[in-house]
Amino acid sequence: MTSQTTEAIAPARPRKRRAGGLSLIRTGLAEMLGRRRLTAYLVGADIKRTHADTLFGQLWWVIDPLLQMLVYIILVTIIFQRNIPDYPLFIFAAILPWKWFSTTLNDATLSVTGRQSLIRQIQFPKVVLPTAAVTAGTLSFAFGLIALGLVYLFYLDRLSPWVLTLPIIAAVQFLFTLALAVLLSALNAFFRDIQNVLRHALRMWFYLSPGLYSLDVLFKDHPTAFTILSLNPFAVLFESYRAVTWGEAPPNWLGLVILAGASVLLLFFALYVFKRAEPAFARIL
Repeated sequence: MTSQTTEAIAPARPRKRRAGGLSLIRTGLAEMLGRRRLTAYLVGADIKRTHADTLFGQLWWVIDPLLQMLVYIILVTIIFQRNIPDYPLFIFAAILPWKWFSTTLNDATLSVTGRQSLIRQIQFPKVVLPTAAVTAGTLSFAFGLIALGLVYLFYLDRLSPWVLTLPIIAAVQFLFTLALAVLLSALNAFFRDIQNVLRHALRMWFYLSPGLYSLDVLFKDHPTAFTILSLNPFAVLFESYRAVTWGEAPPNWLGLVILAGASVLLLFFALYVFKRAEPAFARIL
């Protein structure tokens, strides 16, 4: 039997198929949810790295939002002479969630590129890196709620049962932040300018969000601008935080449900991008 005949009758070697999109998403979710011990270890490492395990590090999550609140009170009520009832509580409803979001997203974006030696030496699911960064930021945010309690001491008449819905709003923000964190951490491994642009983008994002002002008041005569700015995820989050901390109304349930659904879709897309890019991390870092 000739070699050509042998090759003709021999079974062809199966080609290694690339994992499909749904398979990558399922794998990413399983790794994110199933590696809790590794995530907990990385959370502890992130907290120690940012000195949040020290007394001053933890207290800064109380002091810093209060100092920012003081700056905006002087800017808005004294310089711009805007008369907004109970403005310290009004602005604080945006400052603390935004500090959580911006700090966490900056840390998570660097979570892959900042672990170069670990990625090169050890085989582990890299998606736990941005997951741990977001989780560590969430723990710091929970500690920062002490500052909200201090502000409430001056506005006890604003306290209502609606404040108990804060964890629901925070859960939606966590989901949205996690989706962006996974996506940006993967992209930043290939395009390092993302970490530099992000700081400026976050600053612009805050001022385009109704943190210092209310959309209903500022854009009530501009329906087109109101509609466009209402599509901002933080328009839903800030207005919901403000509604329950002011004690005037429930959160924007419809907006939160829509944002949660959009965040789930964004998370699926982020996991697909991350898992597709993950094999190249050890090579390019």
